Amino acid sequence: MDPVLIVAAIGLGIFILMFLGLPLKKPFKWVGNGVVRIMIGALALFLINLFGNFIGLHMPINLFTSAVTGILGIPGVLMIIAVHFLVLPGTM
Repeated sequence: MDPVLIVAAIGLGIFILMFLGLPLKKPFKWVGNGVVRIMIGALALFLINLFGNFIGLHMPINLFTSAVTGILGIPGVLMIIAVHFLVLPGTM
């Protein structure tokens, strides 16, 4: 495809999104809020790994554990730790 057509299509798409911006504002806000929560969850897991190293606690940092930690907060962290100790007791 011609690069000029690709740039024109992208520009037209951006113009349409800006024109219809009000109905699309809320879903983008939800996605942004979710991404921020997942990043906060990853940071919390990093701190748990940093200080949990003294007692031999290591939590994997991936999308699922970060999402659970970020969305559920402290109960999510406790749930992940409980699953770690109950389901994987031999890894400690």
